[in-house]
Amino acid sequence: MSSDETLFASIDPSAAEPAKTAETEPLADAGEEAPVRVRPTPHKSKLVELLKNSKLPKEDRVSVEEAIERYESWIEGMSSINATGNELVRQLVDLVNHYKKRVELDLIWDSEKDFLFRQRGQLKIDNSIIEEFLPWLIDPRVIPVLAEQDLYAGPAGAFAAAYFSSSLTAPTSGIDMRIRRKDQDFTLSRRAYLQASFDKDFPTGASSSIAVWLAYVAAECKTNLDKTMFQEASATSHDLKVAVPAARYYLMCEYLDMTPISTAGTDIDEVLILRGKRLGSHKRKEYSSAENRKRLRSEYVDYLERNPIRYDVVQRFVDHLRSLFEAKDPNEEDVVSKGYF
Repeated sequence: MSSDETLFASIDPSAAEPAKTAETEPLADAGEEAPVRVRPTPHKSKLVELLKNSKLPKEDRVSVEEAIERYESWIEGMSSINATGNELVRQLVDLVNHYKKRVELDLIWDSEKDFLFRQRGQLKIDNSIIEEFLPWLIDPRVIPVLAEQDLYAGPAGAFAAAYFSSSLTAPTSGIDMRIRRKDQDFTLSRRAYLQASFDKDFPTGASSSIAVWLAYVAAECKTNLDKTMFQEASATSHDLKVAVPAARYYLMCEYLDMTPISTAGTDIDEVLILRGKRLGSHKRKEYSSAENRKRLRSEYVDYLERNPIRYDVVQRFVDHLRSLFEAKDPNEEDVVSKGYF
């Protein structure tokens, strides 16, 4: 999110779906196992958009087409894993590492033009991979209790607040309920339906109705986490937890680009660093030309191999999710007998 981007989007009650406006794919049903479940495909969408981009150099078209073929193989590979529990998580991480390296190296780094390397942040070619990967961790074979839950996993416009734009002089039909939402890269959500009216019978034409996603887990995914992004995430996490106090909020980045700041004074539950520390600006500048990238390719390959997506960090995120289902609302009799809650 850029510093000038609106933090919240206001939604008119006539909006039928609370998820991202342009999103036509459903969130994944957390109770379905692969390959049955249908997942959002934000990364695939970016590759398809790139192929249609008029600014894409013609020399890169074949590489993008090959990347789409590799994408299909990656998805097929994840769908065909025959494992459960932590072993399934490990194999998923191995596959995403292999695929991500091919995108970063074969598609972006090896391009003879500078367009893909310089515009990778805007095009979201490689940083959308994590967004598409995370819902694959939400599987009953990894977290068995999911089979009993009415939950959905994937990017969504998470409910943040509801307000009414009516006034004292407004007609009884004009309660005009609106909501604010925040698009999140990953959520574990439940669908909820809100209705408001000045009439207790909620007559048609004099009521506002809207469907929303209540995000009980939200994660924002960043390629390079800097201080500005951290502050924005702090504000977002607060608003989402005011809306759903039981929610958990995680800030997930590939590379850290700031001095670590304690999350104790924020509503961020944890910052997860998937790969390591970001390359220095002097080195990034050195990589800005295709000629230098070709000359320094082996150096960059070493950097990628030293900084894969770390299994232990992904496993930590999965363990956080597992712990959510172990916590239960307190029972009054148990609380009284124990003496605390």
